[in-house]
Amino acid sequence: MGVLYTAVQHAHSGLRWIVLVLLVAAIGRALSRRSGGTVYPGKDKLALLGLISVHVQLLLGLVLYLWLSPYVRFEGNVMADPQIRFYTVEHFAGMIIAVILITIGYSRAKRQAELNKGWKTIALFYGIGLAIILLSIPWPWREGLMGGWF
Repeated sequence: MGVLYTAVQHAHSGLRWIVLVLLVAAIGRALSRRSGGTVYPGKDKLALLGLISVHVQLLLGLVLYLWLSPYVRFEGNVMADPQIRFYTVEHFAGMIIAVILITIGYSRAKRQAELNKGWKTIALFYGIGLAIILLSIPWPWREGLMGGWF
């Protein structure tokens, strides 16, 4: 494994924690502001930071997926090996779906400022996206995936 792979993989794995913290914070703020009756301003910086971090994470993941990772293979026996299947199919598909949901949530919330549904939209879409991300991360306790804490 090359130095570039190791550097990008560690950046991707480390950024995971920033993404998770920002998404949880954005969801928490959305829920508290919605229950407090605060009008959605049309843009929320915390939700935007969560969106940006998810997109940066996606870019790092795509670099790993398309060029660097030894765990991604595009050949006939991908589904036979659980580790290769996870990184080639399951992790990739789950994360793409999560990024799409978070992006849709932020975009819809911006247009719902006058209806004050923006907080609910952020909480819903970011929450579903976060759940998918948590299910798609190769956690250390997931057998055979060789995931780490960092």
